[in-house]
Amino acid sequence: MSAVAVHSLWTTAADPISKIDAPKIEYAQLSPTLIVIGAAIIGVLIEAFVPRKSRYYAQVFVSVVALVAAFAAVVALAVGGYGTTKAHIAAMGAVAVDGPALFLQGTILLAGVLGVFTFAERRLDPEAHGNRVDSFAAQAASVPGSDSEKAAVKAGFTTTEVFPLLLFAIGGMLVFPAANDLLTLFIALEVFSLPLYLLCAVARRKRLMSQEAAVKYFLLGAFASAFTLFGIALLYGYAGSVSYATISQVVDGTIQNVNPALADTMGNDALLLIGVAMVVMGLLFKVGAVPFHMWTPDVYQGAPTPVTGFMAAATKVAAFGALLRLLYVVLPGLRWDWRPVMMAVAIVTMLGGAIVAITQTDIKRLLAYSSIAHAGFILAGVIATSPDGVSSVLFYLGAYSFVTIGAFAVVTLVRDAGGEATHLSKWAGLGRRSPLVAAVFAVFLLAFAGIPLTSGFAGKFAVFKAAAEGGAGALVVVGVISSAIAAFFYIRVIVLMFFSEPRADGPTVAVPSPLTMTAIAVGVAVTLVLGVAPQYFLDLAGQAGVFVR
Repeated sequence: MSAVAVHSLWTTAADPISKIDAPKIEYAQLSPTLIVIGAAIIGVLIEAFVPRKSRYYAQVFVSVVALVAAFAAVVALAVGGYGTTKAHIAAMGAVAVDGPALFLQGTILLAGVLGVFTFAERRLDPEAHGNRVDSFAAQAASVPGSDSEKAAVKAGFTTTEVFPLLLFAIGGMLVFPAANDLLTLFIALEVFSLPLYLLCAVARRKRLMSQEAAVKYFLLGAFASAFTLFGIALLYGYAGSVSYATISQVVDGTIQNVNPALADTMGNDALLLIGVAMVVMGLLFKVGAVPFHMWTPDVYQGAPTPVTGFMAAATKVAAFGALLRLLYVVLPGLRWDWRPVMMAVAIVTMLGGAIVAITQTDIKRLLAYSSIAHAGFILAGVIATSPDGVSSVLFYLGAYSFVTIGAFAVVTLVRDAGGEATHLSKWAGLGRRSPLVAAVFAVFLLAFAGIPLTSGFAGKFAVFKAAAEGGAGALVVVGVISSAIAAFFYIRVIVLMFFSEPRADGPTVAVPSPLTMTAIAVGVAVTLVLGVAPQYFLDLAGQAGVFVR
């Protein structure tokens, strides 16, 4: 065959390929995520090239600046109308820029700033060999108790990799509630889950327990991811697309151009129902709803407390955002199928979390079961299937995240010779020994219990009101009963702190640096402001509550 003939073959074959469009990416509207991911990559480079002595300061600086800049970008987008009138689908249909996405991204970024503050705390433990130490292992790769670990502690090493890991997790969380197709959803899920698995394993004290927590979280998380991926495959088989808009049209029966190759499987309800069940299962695992909650108490107890606080707050925000978008944008036509199932999940989650929490003797496990109960309360707002439902869930998530980070930050302060004193018996009489810390913790507990004049009350009221108006009155009854049960163990801790005698061998309260003080102060301020004057923020959540389709 002559060269000319070959050449003509190439040109005829290559002709259609020249029409591939370059992807159109709206960088300005994706800037919050891009700033955080960029800073995470800079953090990795800092680990590689900056001398060990300077890494901690460089990482903290880069992390805080990046998160504040990303939050400013979110505010700028919201002010520019991208939460309301200009809301649209960006990045070739992969990411939604709308009110719920911006509201949740802002919440995650603020939680991330407070998370960085608690991660950076270095005054709580006594100095080791003349070096200040934080909550993380000196050298995460060394075996607990080994000579290499002792040498690392003696040399004053610190695991500063936690900061880029935190930024990668936040980057994934920013995409998760904004994802507008199932593949973006899955990639975001993995991007924020993998750093969290690692962060759970690097506690300085109780390292074996920390590593056990990480392995449990990793194995159960891998199962949940696999379910999600299998569900995505089934939904793709059902609709012939992973795009939310297309799946929604196939569910509603309003789709126009059907690919003949997919016409046979489209509309196969078995694929739809099983696929939806599996994807929702993966999201319920992330929010810690019963019966997918088994990882929560062990991981919350074993992980370093700053990681627990950040994870408890931010993961819930991201996962509920994704769940809302999936149910409200993709599956409104399937409402009669998913509502009864979600109602059952919400009821067992509220009651299960509240009842099992009564039996806990460890403060971190108690807060873990409390977070399970809160997942049930938030699900009540999701089930309302109304604009009020969306805005009440957004408000609740914002309020809850600050209370949670503040509460876990207080837990880091109460210490004995073995590190944090998390057993409840050690907290007896804390109010007499350190009235301010006990009073602050009491504020957080009252907010968790939903007592009036705290953000918890405003959030619960909004969620239950939306559920009642959405025809889920039974949920409200169960929710109020669960709240009453939950109030018992929160009040019990307050009574223990203020009305029992301090023990002679009781723990001391460490004086933190301004970083942790700031995190706790912001938590208290937000809790009280959202409790006393919630209306502005409820209106803000209301304006942000419209999904772009």
